[in-house]
Amino acid sequence: MFRRRGSADEQPDDDDVVEASEDEFEDSSEESAVSVTTQGPWDADDAPDDGLQRVDLGALLVPVDEGLEMRVDVQDQTVVAATLVDGNSALQVHAFAAPRSAGIWGEVRGEIAASLRETGGHAEDAEGPFGVELRARVPAAPAENAPPGQGPMLQPTRFLGVDGPRWFLRGLLTGPAATDPQQARRLLEAFRGTVVVRGADAMAPRDMLPLRLPKEALAVGPEATEPARPGLEMLERGPEITETR
Repeated sequence: MFRRRGSADEQPDDDDVVEASEDEFEDSSEESAVSVTTQGPWDADDAPDDGLQRVDLGALLVPVDEGLEMRVDVQDQTVVAATLVDGNSALQVHAFAAPRSAGIWGEVRGEIAASLRETGGHAEDAEGPFGVELRARVPAAPAENAPPGQGPMLQPTRFLGVDGPRWFLRGLLTGPAATDPQQARRLLEAFRGTVVVRGADAMAPRDMLPLRLPKEALAVGPEATEPARPGLEMLERGPEITETR
């Protein structure tokens, strides 16, 4: 199932925008110094012939296991992310350009943690299946049936990050999967099986890799416009978990 999300409530505040750490575009002709992951997620040049069926979103090839639902997140007629839903849990995946010389997950992780703490949340590094991840509690609006005057509640989330050759992949786990390893299992396997198609185009570090609607969605809906290339404000929008249900 593919759903297009509207953009009215997805625009980040100006205060949430993070400036790219490097102003110059990366030269695609030079080899990346970041090591290739050997257990996934995969770079397109090193993806295994594992027989998995993957949904083609352009820069991302995402495996969708039986029973999972995929939602394509669209902002201003631009595909910005893929969200996999498993029951009451969800995994949102974004892909970004990165410097060839070094990964950016450590820096990005610190920025997200600082932003959460400033808004009343909590975040700490923890070892996960893809290396260091960020386990957080994110302020969320009270439930509709909450007592009058009750303040924001803290919702558990997990931020995953993988640095690849000139790309960075970020995942956001919400729902029961954020705290229950068994409920996270299928979503984490989908993240592990994701293939990133970086392409040879020169891009500024932290620009989002261009995504498109899958052919399955185009067959039943209107064509999306040629995607623009958003900036890296998406890296600060991670805490805005209301978009992923």
